[in-house]
Amino acid sequence: MSAATPRERSLADVAADAVARHLEGDSTAMPLLVERVTPLLWHVARSQGADPALAEDVVQTTWLRLCQHVETLTDHQAVLKWLITTAKRESWAATRRLRQADSVDGDDLAALPDQTPGPEDLAIEGLAGRRLWEHFSKLSRQCQELLRLVAFATRPDYRAVSEALGMPVGSIGPTRGRCLAKLRLALLSDPTWESAR
Repeated sequence: MSAATPRERSLADVAADAVARHLEGDSTAMPLLVERVTPLLWHVARSQGADPALAEDVVQTTWLRLCQHVETLTDHQAVLKWLITTAKRESWAATRRLRQADSVDGDDLAALPDQTPGPEDLAIEGLAGRRLWEHFSKLSRQCQELLRLVAFATRPDYRAVSEALGMPVGSIGPTRGRCLAKLRLALLSDPTWESAR
């Protein structure tokens, strides 16, 4: 049997290998890991309520935490789960600090997410993209989190997704299918969707 190619490997395997190589002195391992996993972490932060600028801060802090703790992580296969969990916790802490700062200022409106277009808004061009994201934002929080986590992996690591979201591994595929079906139905029910494509 031939060895798995990088496209066939799960993101958890890629992360485990990168950390192992980094600890062995390979200076190219971590930059490649950052490049592969940053989009996923950014979407994790956004799914926890962080606006685009705050999500960037959360992702940077998550990578900083990995640098601080990388030598203490004994199970390299759990690195991806650790990164996802850390990004979620950093998002919660950052949004909580933001709300507290806003309440001290007495400006309740400032606690609302930033409505100015962020990088993801600028990247999505045309009516079809806007319609897709409008319908995506109407899905349940669980659907949004799950679809964001699995969308950026060539082969999603269901074990890491399960641990990050607290879902049984066996329910991830069916849940993803139901979420995609809801999104598809919403798009097909939207009379502007066909003309936008």
